[in-house]
Amino acid sequence: MSLELDLRDLAADIAREAGELARRRRQEGVSLAATKTTLSDIVTEADREVEELIRTRLRAERPGDGFLGEESGAASSETGITWVVDPIDGTVNYAYGIPLYNVSIAAVRGVVEPGSWEALAAAVVAPALGELFTAARGEGSWLDGVRLAVSTEVPAGALLGTGFGYDPETHDGDLLTVRRVMTMARDLRRMGAAALDLAYVAAGRLDGYLERGLKPWDMAAGALLVEEAGGRVSLLDVESPRPMLVAGGTLVHGRLLNLLAEES
Repeated sequence: MSLELDLRDLAADIAREAGELARRRRQEGVSLAATKTTLSDIVTEADREVEELIRTRLRAERPGDGFLGEESGAASSETGITWVVDPIDGTVNYAYGIPLYNVSIAAVRGVVEPGSWEALAAAVVAPALGELFTAARGEGSWLDGVRLAVSTEVPAGALLGTGFGYDPETHDGDLLTVRRVMTMARDLRRMGAAALDLAYVAAGRLDGYLERGLKPWDMAAGALLVEEAGGRVSLLDVESPRPMLVAGGTLVHGRLLNLLAEES
C-alpha cells in the first residue's frame, strides 16, 4: 500500500474515533470554556479534548510527524509530513446543537502553509450526520465506499456555499462579494463549517464555494477532497490578512475567478 493510502486510512480511523468523542460530548452537554475573538466564536472543552485525542493517537502511530492544530498549536516535523487538524470545525453549530460540524484531519508534506504544501491524505467526518469523507493524493475522494465527483454542469445556475468572518468590520466586504457572485448563482448556502462545505463541493452537493480568511486547518483536508474529486481550488490575495479560497468544478471555479477579478 502507498504512503498516501496509509496516511488516509490512519486519518480516517482517528477521525472516526474523534468524531464519536465530539458527538458524545455534545450529547452529554457542552461546557463552554472560552471565546476566541468574539462571543460568537466559541471554544468548548470538547474542542480541546478532541484535539488532544487526535494528537495523542498521531504521536503514538507516527512519532516523527509534525502537527498543526487549531487549539494546541504547532510541533515541528522530523519526517517532512505534518498533520493539520481542526478538532471541531463549526464550533458555533456544535454549541447550538446544529448537526453541521465536523472533525477535519489532513496530512501534508513540505512547508506548512496553504499553497506551499503538498496534501497527501484527508478525512472529514460529520459525526452527527454519520458521514466520513476521505481522500488520498492520486486515489480519488470517497464517501462510504462511493467515489465522489464534483458537479460539471450548472444549467440552472450554481449552488454556492460561503461563510463570513466573526469580525463585524469584515461583513460589508463579504456581503459585496456575495452580491457579485450571485449573478451566476442559483442560490446560496452558508453552513458555518468550511471543511464540510468543501466536502460537499467534492460530493457535488454544492457547485462551488468561496470564503475569505480561512485558516490552514479550515481548508487542508477539504481542499484535497475537492481536487481528488476532479475539482479545482485556488487561494487568492495570499498577501492579504484574509486570503480568498475558491473551490468548484472547472466551469464554476473559472466563473468565480472571473467575477472576483472584476471586483478587484
